Amino acid sequence: MLMLAILMTMTASAQFEQGKKYVSASFSGLDFNYNADSKLSVGLDLKGGYFVEDNLMVLGKIGYDHVGGDDVSPDRASVGLGGRYYIIQNGIYLGLGATYKHAAHNYNDLMPSVEIGYAFFINGTVTIEPAIYYEQSIKNHSHYSNVGLRVGLGLYLF
Repeated sequence: MLMLAILMTMTASAQFEQGKKYVSASFSGLDFNYNADSKLSVGLDLKGGYFVEDNLMVLGKIGYDHVGGDDVSPDRASVGLGGRYYIIQNGIYLGLGATYKHAAHNYNDLMPSVEIGYAFFINGTVTIEPAIYYEQSIKNHSHYSNVGLRVGLGLYLF
């Protein structure tokens, strides 16, 4: 077991080097969050990233959310920028970002976010990435801010 843990750490450390590229998707049904306005949201996010330094990645993302229980704007499109820092080459990461969300009926919101997650390597390049996140709504904190769990698939490229 100790040898397996050492090998997994070595495999993970090779993936977070400067110059690597990253692609990820959180599929519909795997991105759940809760807020006071909508109760449950299901979404799809597509992300792309680049390691500007070892352990430090910049990210861009586009997304689509279906928000249950929200009669005003049940479907929302989003675009965002952010970054991740991978801690001690073990796959745990901290993320910061900002997302602009838009929906019908004049819903526009800028949402700064934080997340903590783990990149679990299935092989040398493919990961399963669970994360817990918080998005702070600038428009209306009590109705649109989100706390959630996201599960995605990631691909680390050379």
